[in-house]
Amino acid sequence: MPGVTTDRATAARTALAALGGLLAAFAALAFAELAAAAARPEAGPLTAVGGSAIDRTPAPVKDWAIRTFGEDDKLVLRLGIVAVLALFAVALGVLALRRRRTAAAGVLVFGIVGAAAAMSRPDATGAADALPSLAGALAGAGVLYVLAGRLTAHRAAVPAGPADGDAPGPGPAPDAPAAGPAPDAPAAVAGPAADPAPAPDPIGWDRRGFLVAAGVAAAASAGAGALGRVAASARGQDAVASRSAVVLPRPASPAAPVPAGAALRIRDLTPFVTPNKDFYRVDTALVVPRVDATRWRLRIHGRGVRTPLTVTYRDLLDSELIERDITLTCVSNEVGGPYAGNARWIGVRLAELLERAGVRPPSRGGPADQLVARSVDGMTLGTPVEDVMDGRDALLAVGMNGEPLPFDHGFPVRMVVPGLYGYVSACKWIEDLELTTFDAYDPYWVKRKWARRAPVKTQSRIDTPKPFARPAAGTVTVAGVAWAQHRGIRKVEIRVDDGPWQPADLAAEHTADTWRQWSYPWRAVPGTHTLTVRATDGTGETQTAARTRTVPDGAGGRHSVVVTVD
Repeated sequence: MPGVTTDRATAARTALAALGGLLAAFAALAFAELAAAAARPEAGPLTAVGGSAIDRTPAPVKDWAIRTFGEDDKLVLRLGIVAVLALFAVALGVLALRRRRTAAAGVLVFGIVGAAAAMSRPDATGAADALPSLAGALAGAGVLYVLAGRLTAHRAAVPAGPADGDAPGPGPAPDAPAAGPAPDAPAAVAGPAADPAPAPDPIGWDRRGFLVAAGVAAAASAGAGALGRVAASARGQDAVASRSAVVLPRPASPAAPVPAGAALRIRDLTPFVTPNKDFYRVDTALVVPRVDATRWRLRIHGRGVRTPLTVTYRDLLDSELIERDITLTCVSNEVGGPYAGNARWIGVRLAELLERAGVRPPSRGGPADQLVARSVDGMTLGTPVEDVMDGRDALLAVGMNGEPLPFDHGFPVRMVVPGLYGYVSACKWIEDLELTTFDAYDPYWVKRKWARRAPVKTQSRIDTPKPFARPAAGTVTVAGVAWAQHRGIRKVEIRVDDGPWQPADLAAEHTADTWRQWSYPWRAVPGTHTLTVRATDGTGETQTAARTRTVPDGAGGRHSVVVTVD
């Protein structure tokens, strides 16, 4: 059945064309990664396009992504970009069956898009950032063109040869009579038709050549990708070595001991000190910067700076260091959410550095009211100068929980300002501090409709029992944490269903800049119940009941959980 054979051949050819498109995309990404390792890892197309996507995503969508995917939001973004690329790759592979040059040009277009994204990033270093995307696109276009050629190169059909024992040629033997019935031969008797001779090959393309070329392309791409990862890792070894060599000096002003009653031992209650591995991470960096501390510099300049400064990492370590326990909170933290953590930080008072540069806060006649911090990946955060210089323990931190800052949390240096949400204070991988005004400059998040000023709101959270838990009737321990950095927590209360507010037992307060644990012995009776918590800060202000979303200046409302008592 020639028609069926042809249909199957067409389907097989189309499937292989789609595979060719995917292999071309794989080659493009692999060779781009290799080129990025040689140029700058942050200039790779996935990172550059992903960063541009983050920059252009509306704040509510970013908020939804963090709320839905948590710290896996960057992985989800990368997978989404790869999925979209795969769909386009399949389409270009199929298109290449009829328009090979057009499909190859389509791959180059994607390379141009990646190059443009890389060069538009805030941390772009110049035209060299375009090279990884362009190199990858050339490799992908070449692979697609070659593979498509194997699917479109037709072979001449070979006619069927004679059966064994027949004459070696297709024509009559020499001097043989012309073909026709023998004289007086009886007429041929009608009977079943003989099997037709095999039809010419309906496929007409080089299957074996395609598979060989595809295997070579896949192997070469895998090798390039592996080499790129090794090279990128080697580029970061200087940073790793510089961190390993750091010995944090003993602070001139150590943190006060944590009171014995500040850390309650209750199952499922968040620990008072958050281990580094469990500390939340919310930022826009698709590739965590690896900065060599021996080459790190911080520049302090701008309005009202009488003496511009350039500070090295060694300068900070040789300065008078202080150690403080401070709770940080992300503005993307929903009511009852996980994006808050408490750590012991060691660093230099930021106010002292600014004073060395001749900076005065607005309350003392200084012309700048905003301190813009810039990180090595181009992120900008704006902090009120008054808050940094009002006497609170605002730090340029170099250590976290007794060790140099982890790379994920800003090594070699980051900002920590108690009482402010992270997006206006906690710049990681910092390299520049500029004194300016709120009227003159809008940092990254302010351009995306977040508030210019963002003090942490009073919040409390129920850690145990968990939502939809089924505790047994009797005394059930309800426990959690509350925070209002730089104001402290005065009171925590619990309400069961629509009953009266009952005071919870507060753990000892360490400082006003750390969260406070609490517990409440609930006499649970059978049935389904709603437990709600509220806190009152050190100024006497009680946590609001009005529910608000995180945009523009942090979520508001009270946390509650529903449980069923058996």
